[in-house]
Amino acid sequence: MSTSRRDILKMTGMALASSVLPSITILHPNRAFAGPNSDTLKVGLIGCGGRGSGAAMQALKADQNVILHAVGDIFSDKMEDSLTNLRKIHGDRVKVDDGHKFLGFDAYKKVLESGVDVVILATPPHFRPEHLMAAVQAGKHVFCEKPMAVDAPGVRKVLEAAKIAKEKKTSLMSGFCWRFHEPKRATFEKIQDGAVGDVITAYNTYNTGTVWSHARKPGWTDAEYVFRNWYYYTWLSGDHLVEQAIHSVDMMSWAFGDKLPLSAAGTGGRQVRVDPIYGNIYDHFAITYEYEDGAKGFHFSRQQVNCEGSYMCEVLGTKGRAVANVSRNVHEITGRKKWKYNGVSNDMYQTEHDELFAAIRKGDVINQGEAMANSTLLGIMGRMAAYTGRRITWDEAMNSTEKLGPDTYSFDMTPPVVEVARPGITTFS
Repeated sequence: MSTSRRDILKMTGMALASSVLPSITILHPNRAFAGPNSDTLKVGLIGCGGRGSGAAMQALKADQNVILHAVGDIFSDKMEDSLTNLRKIHGDRVKVDDGHKFLGFDAYKKVLESGVDVVILATPPHFRPEHLMAAVQAGKHVFCEKPMAVDAPGVRKVLEAAKIAKEKKTSLMSGFCWRFHEPKRATFEKIQDGAVGDVITAYNTYNTGTVWSHARKPGWTDAEYVFRNWYYYTWLSGDHLVEQAIHSVDMMSWAFGDKLPLSAAGTGGRQVRVDPIYGNIYDHFAITYEYEDGAKGFHFSRQQVNCEGSYMCEVLGTKGRAVANVSRNVHEITGRKKWKYNGVSNDMYQTEHDELFAAIRKGDVINQGEAMANSTLLGIMGRMAAYTGRRITWDEAMNSTEKLGPDTYSFDMTPPVVEVARPGITTFS
């Protein structure tokens, strides 16, 4: 007996190819599975930038009976460029007609109403909590790019959305891609199995050069300029500690078994990113996370050209040292037990979607909601500590009332006033 797409989407459970992803809710189905590729799954893309387009490419590659059905963005040029590039690779599996191209700040609602089964959320992070809540309330499976929010109210909404997804038994997968990288899965599994003993310290870095920016064009309003350069505005991106370096912070959390820290203290600032075109974000951070058992996590990130680069997580324990070095592709353990990863590597971006769509086909459910929200808050509390110059506890961060950005949007709006945070002067709320 065949199973319809609606039946597939109601099936529940959780089964991953690897057992080393912590803090993922596991639900086991009691329903039969009709078999692989038993029906077409329709994907909706919300946010047609580079990461969203890449995620859509990987979704189409993950399952031969998946189609791209609808797209939404606030920029028509981004949308058309995305569709052109996707069609070059996947041809007629990009079944997005003019009636399923949605433009505007409410485009996400129209994508959700268009009959899609799975949605990819890849807009600037400011919009993620609202889009995620709408997606899970609509009963969609979700791939949610990191970070999940830019402030604590957003994180709390993400946690609420994760609970709704669990109740509805729909999958919610995060874009914390290193959790799907086989060398790192093997390394952190060793750490969790005690290969380095009790973890005392985890040092993580994200030191790179500058990133993209778009020169202002004639006809752009102030708001359009800001939206096109969203990365440089804390209210839209969360700052680079939250938007990019969060990958390294997430590896630190992974090393500690995803237990929550007591507090964070640190510093940061703008040494070379001083031009107004760079909005109000910092160009460096140094944060110390303290845990109840006395363990500490140290984070250092920098976006400055012509400087030493580093992208890694180094873990020190009572019996040895482990390192997961992204820059050098080194994954090893030294000390009482020596080990070096010599297995195959993989495209972790692709593996995310392979496992998501395999779970949907099997009637299983992946829910990473709580873990992805907690890792996001780790970055936010680090930013809070650096911006204010004070120690921020986990409870303070989680219960913060600071809400970044407006509630309504248009290209005619006046963007929020951009001020660079000044430690000791900027207050915590």
